[in-house]
Amino acid sequence: MSRIAEKQVSFADWELVRQGMRLDPLLQNISDFLDTHNDMIERVRGDLARGLKNAETGRGGLTPQQVLRSLVLMRVKNWTYRELRERIADGYTLRQFTDFYCRPVPQHDAFNRGFNRLTPETVKAVNDLVVQAAVDLGLEDGQKLRVDTTVVQTDIHHPTDNTLLWDVVRVVTRLIGQLAAALGRRRIKGFRNRTRSARRRMQEIQRMTARQRQEQQTETYRDLIGITEEVIDSARMALRRTSKARGADQISELAIAETRKEIEHFCELGDRVVDQSRRRVLKGEQVPAAEKVYSIFEPHTDIIKRGKVQTPIEFGHKVFLAESARGLITQYEVLDGNPVDEQHVVISLERHKQAFGDVPELYSSDRGFFSEGNVTSCEQEGVKVVCIPQRGGTKSPERAAYEKSREFKDGQRFRAGIEGRISVLFRGRGMKRCLAEGRERFELWVAAAVLANNLMRIAALLAERSSRGKKAA
Repeated sequence: MSRIAEKQVSFADWELVRQGMRLDPLLQNISDFLDTHNDMIERVRGDLARGLKNAETGRGGLTPQQVLRSLVLMRVKNWTYRELRERIADGYTLRQFTDFYCRPVPQHDAFNRGFNRLTPETVKAVNDLVVQAAVDLGLEDGQKLRVDTTVVQTDIHHPTDNTLLWDVVRVVTRLIGQLAAALGRRRIKGFRNRTRSARRRMQEIQRMTARQRQEQQTETYRDLIGITEEVIDSARMALRRTSKARGADQISELAIAETRKEIEHFCELGDRVVDQSRRRVLKGEQVPAAEKVYSIFEPHTDIIKRGKVQTPIEFGHKVFLAESARGLITQYEVLDGNPVDEQHVVISLERHKQAFGDVPELYSSDRGFFSEGNVTSCEQEGVKVVCIPQRGGTKSPERAAYEKSREFKDGQRFRAGIEGRISVLFRGRGMKRCLAEGRERFELWVAAAVLANNLMRIAALLAERSSRGKKAA
């Protein structure tokens, strides 16, 4: 990232604004909100300047305002990087919102690099500042809280042992080819291309019926595992043979070093894939979920089983969400593995108390969060209505009467609203499937979707307040 100093608005820009070029009202409210809260911009500035010797010199780069506003716009509209760049370049009002005005808009990869400079911790801190600003403006009082968990998918294909083995063979072979090209060779001596053999066996397993797999898949899997091991061993031998080889210049040296690092990375993952395939298919073992690799491209992926009829198994990460009565996501967290929901109740109450100064009057969730200890903790903390349905077992007469009461039923109706919020995050803010690579960028993807949601809600609440004020006047 190069120079990040703020730039001046030209006279042409001011003239277009004077002639009536106006933003969409919601985007205008978001823009005004960001203008009045510079502490959020300073958070972003710290990430952009991280690692730079002198952030005020060098080529002109994206400013903190441009990075934050473009990230919000991208998630509000659920656009790709290319579409984001094209829409900003084609429309003056979006140039105005993203703080480009009449200046040139960089290519899409510049936005990608700018967003990748941000850390999930920074965006989470910005989200906390947004929620606090909403409290200071009187838009949210924190009297009600509803919580739920959902699954955000990683961008992988459905994992099976044969497709994972095939992924290892084709990726390692491709990288060895890139290493040979960087060294100026046609091929690396001793490495044999086995992609055709691996593909043929992978497809043979894919086409088998359930009965054929019981009777015939073992031998085919043994061949495929042997091919994969051969490719991994040959790749490591190729790395040893070319350890002293050098590139023609410094750029090729860097490319060679990076390619060698990638080959080592995928060979290590290949060892794990071979091990789990041999144990599961050839030895008939039940491999624990924590030891499995579900993708060599996104190895951080977890398997999530939630008992859903349409999606019994999902691949990605479980995400905890807490929403206020006005639609603000006040808490979110990307979880490791598939932890039980009930462990989040006490923690979410503590976080709510830190943000709002007190516990909510109503705490509502589904039955997955129920435990006698959680209900007792909520009552001891001062929550007036603990709306968590009992999970399993025989209900006592007092419990059955309470769950039939008007206040409990109203709390459950309020709880249902978070399902709609999750749907908005999935369909409208692009949180259903993370297209970014790596665990850190996964968390950044979720954080950006939550930030866009909160800013849209604040903009809508400010517009509603302004409308009421005009009617009263």
